Amino acid sequence: MVAEPTTFGIEEEFVFLDPVTMKPVDVAAGAFETLSARPAWAPITHREFLASQVEHASTVFTSSAAALASLVGFRHELAEEARRLGVVVASVGAPPDAHGFPTVTDLPRYLRIVDEMGGVIADHQIQGLHVHVGVVDHDAGVRALNVTRNWLPLFSALTGNSPIWRGHDTGFDSWRNVSQRRWTTTGCPPLFRDGADYDRRLERLIGIGGMQDQAIIMWNARLSSHVPTIEVRVADAQLEAWSSVLLTALFRALVSCVLDDSLGRSASVQPTPEAAPDPELLNASLMHSAHFGLSGEVLDPVLVELRPAAETLDRCIRVLQPALEAAGDLELARDGVARLLRDGTGAARQRAAFTADGMSGLRELYASTFSASP
Repeated sequence: MVAEPTTFGIEEEFVFLDPVTMKPVDVAAGAFETLSARPAWAPITHREFLASQVEHASTVFTSSAAALASLVGFRHELAEEARRLGVVVASVGAPPDAHGFPTVTDLPRYLRIVDEMGGVIADHQIQGLHVHVGVVDHDAGVRALNVTRNWLPLFSALTGNSPIWRGHDTGFDSWRNVSQRRWTTTGCPPLFRDGADYDRRLERLIGIGGMQDQAIIMWNARLSSHVPTIEVRVADAQLEAWSSVLLTALFRALVSCVLDDSLGRSASVQPTPEAAPDPELLNASLMHSAHFGLSGEVLDPVLVELRPAAETLDRCIRVLQPALEAAGDLELARDGVARLLRDGTGAARQRAAFTADGMSGLRELYASTFSASP
């Protein structure tokens, strides 16, 4: 009996920028109104925390090819809307320049967050890629979460796309991940015994340190509070849709290896109990990945030691191969990883454009990549 394909969904956050200053511009309400009036896009177009942002929360997919076509289609519509508004739309972890304090979308929940978090919001001008993979219940989700935490440094290294902040090169591939460390819950999630332990511990956080609800849990991976999924949140928004789908394919394969007994791969995608990383090692490795991306060494999620990025990726594709093959994603994963190693991550490409031609170079890069067909 062939198992049903594991479902997934993709959330991408986009920012509108002034074409001259490359700072955020507060035109998202108009773009949201236009797109939400179209039946094809209304269910998946959402307002976001900042008045310069729009979110695309996809439908549920089982096919990576279908997801890629849908993501590119939405980006094309959003690019057309940006042209109509006379602005630039970008898919980046952070805008290359920013105002001293952003305009927050006028919704009660968002305004309460500003009241509780204060100055933290000044630098919280960021966009993420959030990938959801379906699980049957919280117990299964916790099993997958306890393994996923070891893979977060590698996923971060793959997806860094915010090297420029307030007009300067930060020296980091993902300044977004550095910025998020100011929140009450951040970085690597702890280990949980089961779904009940997860629910109990999250409930105890509510009302403390600005945690007004479970949606503000900022760990780099968590269980969704409203749909039966495990969610990875470590990734910056990606320059192009294909790299969003690449991360999705790898993450779905990982979850399948943990939860699908027919694959028999649970032991192969995690370290032995003796080698299991402590939380301080994982959080230090997340900072390492935010800094260096794929340009040097990255924490191998199975060996639990720093190894060259290309070597680690090759080994990880091999341990995920049965799940990638079952989903029809093996070629996508191999080609995508090879492309990242050859052409560079979003951060590397942004840094090259900025070094060559400053803000103009970034503007051209964003325009050429935002809705590009793979």
